[in-house]
Amino acid sequence: MASSQVLCLLSSPQVGCTRLFGGAGTLELAFHTRTLRTLCENETQASNRFGVVVAEALRRRLADLRAAVSPLDLPAGRPRLGGRSAKREMVIDLSEGYRVVFTANHPRNPGDNTGGLDWGRVNRIKILRIERASA
Repeated sequence: MASSQVLCLLSSPQVGCTRLFGGAGTLELAFHTRTLRTLCENETQASNRFGVVVAEALRRRLADLRAAVSPLDLPAGRPRLGGRSAKREMVIDLSEGYRVVFTANHPRNPGDNTGGLDWGRVNRIKILRIERASA
């Protein structure tokens, strides 16, 4: 395995995490299920499930996530709080109404002065699901 790529496998239900593009200082990604990990890592599987346009957007957003220092550094996809647990989940838009939902994934998530999550200090995330946004 190249020194610029670290792959670590974690215990269930968290399937694993991947750090690409350089190591320290970039976001570490984990996936809620093996199926979700496969969809995120295999463009053919993603294309079959969501279509080519959404799969390409997913590939670009994952590259953005892997290159970011924190979720607040994302250059595209309108990163914002949302999902089922609005204060604990962030969403980024893909295309055609789809979005990626993720949460912080630290053993002790970094907090802010109000007891909330400090997303600027988050450098480990777990992708929970890819969903079609509500209209």
